[in-house]
Amino acid sequence: MLVSARDMLEKAREGKYAVGQFNINNLEWTKSILLTAEELKSPVILGVSEGAGKYMTGYKTVVGMVNGMLEELNITVPVALHLDHGSYDGCLKCIEAGFSSVMFDGSHYPIEENVAKTTELVKICKDKGLSLEAEVGSIGGEEDGVVGAGECADPDECKAIADLGIDFLAAGIGNIHGKYPANWAGLSFETLAAVKEKVGDMPLVLHGGTGIPADMIKKAISLGVAKINVNTECQLAFAEATRKYIEAGRDQQGKGFDPRKLLAPGADAIKATVKEKMELFGSVGKA
Repeated sequence: MLVSARDMLEKAREGKYAVGQFNINNLEWTKSILLTAEELKSPVILGVSEGAGKYMTGYKTVVGMVNGMLEELNITVPVALHLDHGSYDGCLKCIEAGFSSVMFDGSHYPIEENVAKTTELVKICKDKGLSLEAEVGSIGGEEDGVVGAGECADPDECKAIADLGIDFLAAGIGNIHGKYPANWAGLSFETLAAVKEKVGDMPLVLHGGTGIPADMIKKAISLGVAKINVNTECQLAFAEATRKYIEAGRDQQGKGFDPRKLLAPGADAIKATVKEKMELFGSVGKA
């Protein structure tokens, strides 16, 4: 059964570890992440971008697939199904489809409009028992066509959004989506500490978890980060393992590749990546 992410993140904040959000794009990714979470007894958040939801034919299909896997794989750890960087309309569609958590990314709006739209979603989510993530300060890089420059959030604006009753907050602290460039300045822990001081015990979210050095990850967790998003690293691992399999020319049998065998190396690579991240985040055994 899907659950809200609220309780798992509050527990993570108190325990000084972080729950991993791993974005899903198909059946193989979802299965790999769920099996790894169950093996490690770690809570997990399955992230779905609007683009990935469309690719998988729609949000109802995603909900049906995940719920079916939870039952047939006998998954016992807490699992939240979360819309990642959602628009206002996207949030409403995911709520209707049966997601247990949504993120409204209003960071590109003026703060007044971000507040207004977030306020409406707070009421809807609380009425339905869903968790809600909001964002202040755009995250760098590109996510489903939304490009951010990696700005640092204004702590006062963070407090204004946090006070609306959201469950966890993504605050830009110089982090970016995708690969980090060689000249990346690193995370702004000064900004993170200032945000933490303003929002108190609210769990904080670190987007762009791929490629951030382990010491920065651990310091961010010590300053209140309770959820870390990973997507690019899984994409790269999946693509590289699949490429090697194809180039090796295995299992063609004169009839082309068996798609189940073709995707198996990529699925195994995702398992390894998720395991590495859960161990780094400290969520192993915390289900």
